[in-house]
Amino acid sequence: MHTIFEKQNFKKLRALQYLNKYLYRYRIRLVLGLFFTIAAKVFAVVAPSLVGDSITEVNRYLSDPSANFEQTKSILIQNIALIVGAALLSGLFTFTMRQTIINVSRFIEFDLKNEIYQHYQRLSINFYKNNRTGDLMNRISEDVSKVRMYFGPALMYSINTVALFVIVISYMVSVAPTLSMYALAPLPFLSIAIYQLSRSIHKRSTIVQQYLSKLSAFTQEMFSGIGIIKANAIEPTANNKMGALALGSMSKNMHLVQVQAWFFPLMILLIGLSNVLVIFIGGSQFINGQIELGTLAEFIIYINMLTWPVATVGWVTSIVQQAEASQNRINEFLGQEPEIVSPKDGQKLQSFSITFEDVSFSYYEGREEVLKEVNFTLESGKTLAILGRTGCGKSTLLQLITRMYDVSSGIVKIGGIDVRKLNLNDLRNHIGSVPQEAFLFSDSLENNIRFGNAEATKDEIENATKQAAVHNSILNFTDGYQTVIGERGVSLSGGQKQRMSIARALVKQPQILLFDDSFSAVDTQTEETILQHLRSMSFQSTTIVVCHRVSSAKNADYILVMDQGRVTQFGKHESLVNKPGYYSELCKKQLK
Repeated sequence: MHTIFEKQNFKKLRALQYLNKYLYRYRIRLVLGLFFTIAAKVFAVVAPSLVGDSITEVNRYLSDPSANFEQTKSILIQNIALIVGAALLSGLFTFTMRQTIINVSRFIEFDLKNEIYQHYQRLSINFYKNNRTGDLMNRISEDVSKVRMYFGPALMYSINTVALFVIVISYMVSVAPTLSMYALAPLPFLSIAIYQLSRSIHKRSTIVQQYLSKLSAFTQEMFSGIGIIKANAIEPTANNKMGALALGSMSKNMHLVQVQAWFFPLMILLIGLSNVLVIFIGGSQFINGQIELGTLAEFIIYINMLTWPVATVGWVTSIVQQAEASQNRINEFLGQEPEIVSPKDGQKLQSFSITFEDVSFSYYEGREEVLKEVNFTLESGKTLAILGRTGCGKSTLLQLITRMYDVSSGIVKIGGIDVRKLNLNDLRNHIGSVPQEAFLFSDSLENNIRFGNAEATKDEIENATKQAAVHNSILNFTDGYQTVIGERGVSLSGGQKQRMSIARALVKQPQILLFDDSFSAVDTQTEETILQHLRSMSFQSTTIVVCHRVSSAKNADYILVMDQGRVTQFGKHESLVNKPGYYSELCKKQLK
């Protein structure tokens, strides 16, 4: 058990090694930041030395009646000028240090967010089925922000602390070795305490981030489904669930804060102990004539100069531990490879016939097959209508064509080429797909259509909306095509959303068109109008229409009927309408 925990802990500690490539990318800026830090600290430690010299000079003047007042005055004025100059230079270098290192942390945050987002784009559909949106958002926002703190304040204060310690302690030892030993005696105890607290912070930080992901996922779902919540008057239930999650999150945060709260009191206690030792031991040495009064004053200043850097050690350690926990969560997703990848030297499409050869498919290994030995061929430029009861595998068949999933067995061919051998981007660029649930972005109507083709002209957009029978509806809006719709197109009717989705596919002018029950929210007359427009399009597409109405299927070149994942009927309307089976029964029901 102990060995397993140590291995897991070591793995988490290694999580930040993934970010070394960014340190290398911005190495020049970081080296400059290191130089500015050292320069700032060198000038910062000048002041205590000059203060000590000044006190020693004043003490000498007061102790020696024959001392020259003008000479003492001149030395003090010179020291004051040097202290002011050193402070100005230290401030300047500190400013440039912050500008250099903090800017690097922002650059790395930008790069890391882009890398995560691009990786999200590469991952397959199954990944999104198995992970909640709120959790994905939390990892690219909150977790990346924690990692940025590691590159910004944590790195800056670490360099700052190390530089100050090396310079100050080296000087202290060279001036008064014995006094230095007593002054620095509490530091080893401080290091041990920090190590123990850091381990606890690391574990509790991981739990806090996990709870934050749960909270983000829940609120995202609640906001998306707010209409359902209000319609069913279940606001109290939603509030109770939210309250329970928020209470759990608060509890875990309190556990973390309770540990973090030990840092600063512990720092102050040990630094205060150092001050007591300096005053007591240093005072004894001054009385015995072993050191000068100025040296004692110097040491008190130096110890207090180390107070804030030592105090930040705890804070920095906490930041590093939280960053490790967050980067470990980020690495969990970055380490996942997409199930669907484009082959190297993938072929490009030349023709657009679609063939299924003994295709079987299951979403999860060991589960029941959704498609079972499906066979059919659709010639390029022809139209196929697919009908069948709910859950028979119609939508799944379309997803295999777009290669959202790979077949479990058999082959899907387009243009005579196995889709797994095709360049993935080229394949999908030739396909215009209208999903079962129309999704619109919170943007203008025109830009929503441009998602199908970013280079489309205004005339091409209007032509696509006319073919989709939504042009007149758009003109009825106050701002026409520039009307900004709400999230997921909430301000549009179901039929308008479907027709917008159809227009988005048509503006692409694809060689393959896939309609997944895309006319369910429009009336029969509008549906017939759209289908007539499709038949008269200037570009010819191989088209597959998944539908439940005979009116959508009867004019197709071929009709395919499915039942429980198998093809039960295939042919033209004229031949199938008189054959016993699902299609003829559907025709009779809908005619009645």
